[in-house]
Amino acid sequence: MQKTTLIVNDVTGLNPVAVWAISKPRTVEDVVDAIHRTDGPVSVGGGHFSMGGQTASADSLHLDMRDMNQVIAFFPQEKVIRVQAGIRWCDIQRFIDPHGLAVKIMQTYANFTVGGALSVNCHGRYMGLGPVVLSVCAIKVVMADGSVQEASPSVNAELFYAVIGGYGGVAVIVEAELSLADNVKVKRLARKMSTEEYISHFKAKVRYFQDAVFHNADLYPPHYRKVRSVTWARTDEATTEPRRLQQGGQSYSLNRYFVWAVTETPLGKWRREYLIDPLLYMFRKVHWRNFEAGYDVAELEPASRKHTTYVLQEYFIPVERFDDFVLKMAEVLQRHKVNALNVSVRHAQQDPGTILAWARGETFAFVLYYKQRTRDSAINRVSVWTRELIDAAISVGGSYYLPYQPHATVEQFHAAYPKARELFAIKRRLDPNFRFRNVLWDKYYAPASNTLTTPD
Repeated sequence: MQKTTLIVNDVTGLNPVAVWAISKPRTVEDVVDAIHRTDGPVSVGGGHFSMGGQTASADSLHLDMRDMNQVIAFFPQEKVIRVQAGIRWCDIQRFIDPHGLAVKIMQTYANFTVGGALSVNCHGRYMGLGPVVLSVCAIKVVMADGSVQEASPSVNAELFYAVIGGYGGVAVIVEAELSLADNVKVKRLARKMSTEEYISHFKAKVRYFQDAVFHNADLYPPHYRKVRSVTWARTDEATTEPRRLQQGGQSYSLNRYFVWAVTETPLGKWRREYLIDPLLYMFRKVHWRNFEAGYDVAELEPASRKHTTYVLQEYFIPVERFDDFVLKMAEVLQRHKVNALNVSVRHAQQDPGTILAWARGETFAFVLYYKQRTRDSAINRVSVWTRELIDAAISVGGSYYLPYQPHATVEQFHAAYPKARELFAIKRRLDPNFRFRNVLWDKYYAPASNTLTTPD
C-alpha cells in the first residue's frame, strides 16, 4: 500500500482529488485488510468513468478495484456468472461468448467495471429491461467495520437495494452474481423522423416489438427537431460483421476526427445530420449481440483534454412526458449555446426497489454528450444551465443521473431522489463514522449527517 499523497481523477480531467493513499486489492481479504489498517475515510474506484468525483474523497484511502478482475464461478446451463467487482464487461464477454451467452444488461461501452456499474445502477440500450439491478442475482460486500456480507433481493434485501445505486457509500462491492442472456444475431433497423413523430413510432414499432434487443433514438442538435430511431432486432440473417467481439485497443482515428469535426468545424452538426449519418445508415448491418454491446470508449477520447473536454449528463423522464421535456431541454441548450454532440434517448422499465432509483416508472433516459472548456468560468457556466435542465426534468416528474458533475443544489438532489434521506439513515446505521466517502457523499450527505433521523 502506497502512503503518499496522490491524485485521483476521472475521465473528464475536471475533478482531481488528493487522496492519502491508494490500495489495489486482489481479493476480498485484501479489501478487509485495507479497511482494518486505517480508521479514516475510504473511497472506491473502478474504471473512473464517473464524471464528478464519485470515486474519490480528499485524504481518503482509495481502493482501486481493477485488479479484482477474475471470474469466480460460471454456470452456463443456468446462464449465471459470478465475478469479482473489478472485472470489465468486455472481460466477461470474452469469457462467455464461446458458450453462446451474452451480458444481460450493461452500458453501450464495455470498458466499465462491474462494481462501478452496479454502484451507479447503470443501464444500456436494452428493450424490455432497464437498470442493471434487474440482472443482479446477488452481491458480496465489505462493510465499514470490515465484516463481509452477502445480499440479494431475498437475503439482506435492504442492504442489496441500498448498495446497488448507492455510489460506494454503504459498502464496498467485491463480488457480483449476474444473470446472462443468449448471444443472438441482431439486425439494425433505422429511420429518421421529426421529434414529434417519435412517441407514436416508438409505441407502434418498438415498445411491443418482441424481437427488439437494443434501441436508442438520437436527437440532432442544435435544433432537436429531428430524431433517428435505431433498433437492433433478433434475426436469422447472416452477419455483415465477421467478428463476434469488438477487439479494442485501436487508434479510432476516423471516429475521433468525426467527433472533433462535429463540435469544432463550421456546419459540423449539419454535416453530421445530412451527410455523415445518412452514409453510416445506408448499409444493412447484422451483428452478434456481444459485438454490438462491446464498444470501446477510446473511440471517443480526444487527443487532449487540457483546454476542452467531453462530458455526459443524463435526465430521466416519464415516457408520457417525452414531448414536454424535449421542448424544455432544447430551449435551455439553445439559449446557453451548449456545444452538444448528441442526445441519445434510451428506454427503461421500472426499477424493482433500489433506494436511489432513477426509473420510478417507465422511463426515457436522455443522454446528453457535450463539449466544454476546462477553465473555471466555463465550469461555472455549465453549472448554470445544468441546474436549469435539472429543474426542467423535475418539473415533468423526472430526475437526473448522479454519476456526473455534482452541480445540483441540495434541494434539487432531494427533489429528484425523494428517498435519499432513507438511504442516509441506513448509511448512518451501517457506517456511523462516515468512512465510505466520495465527492457525491461529501456534498449531499455530510452537511446533514449530524441531524439525520431514521424515517418512520
